[in-house]
Amino acid sequence: MNLVENLEYNTERSQLIIPEYGRHFQKMVDHAVSIADRDERNKVAQSIISVMGNLQPHLRDVPDFQHKLWDQLFIMSDFKLDVDSPFPITTKEMLQERPEPLEYPQNFPKYRFYGNNIKRMIDVAISWEKGDMREGLEYAIANHMKKCYLNWNKDTVEDYVIFKHLLELSDGQIDLASADITLTDSSLFLKNISSKSNSRNTGGKKNQRNNRGKKRY
Repeated sequence: MNLVENLEYNTERSQLIIPEYGRHFQKMVDHAVSIADRDERNKVAQSIISVMGNLQPHLRDVPDFQHKLWDQLFIMSDFKLDVDSPFPITTKEMLQERPEPLEYPQNFPKYRFYGNNIKRMIDVAISWEKGDMREGLEYAIANHMKKCYLNWNKDTVEDYVIFKHLLELSDGQIDLASADITLTDSSLFLKNISSKSNSRNTGGKKNQRNNRGKKRY
């Protein structure tokens, strides 16, 4: 009867800080925190690190992994463990510090269907001196933009729309609308897109027919 009364239920226990190590590891860390003698505390901490490393023996001697184990030890102690660490001690403030927000890699989310490489190509074209090579690159960029637009829209698009977008993305430095330029006809792009999709669908049907007569075990 006494054994039943002394049973511990998880709902009555404190929440584990790093559940992967289990309840016994947490009790070992709590015991290390309660030791008054610093030398004894250091010995117990070293023993705990050794046991933690035994869980992954192929990594226990790697310096970066050792640093990770010590950080986890301090985290499990709620940063109350005062021992000599061979690595810089991570504080609670450092752990809770939020990283700087990452910049969105795309500068023109308004025209996502063009992709990020188009903007890089436009920047390269702007950096070139005006001449035949730059004009050829600008024409190639506009044609590729038209192809990307049709991949997304799967309809048709007038050249002046592409020229307008190119003017906007180049900050007004590439204006093909004023030049007498005609881009590749939309029907050619759509024909290539349709033939590629048909070839993919035909390949899938062939595989289905080839597998139809095979026995299944």
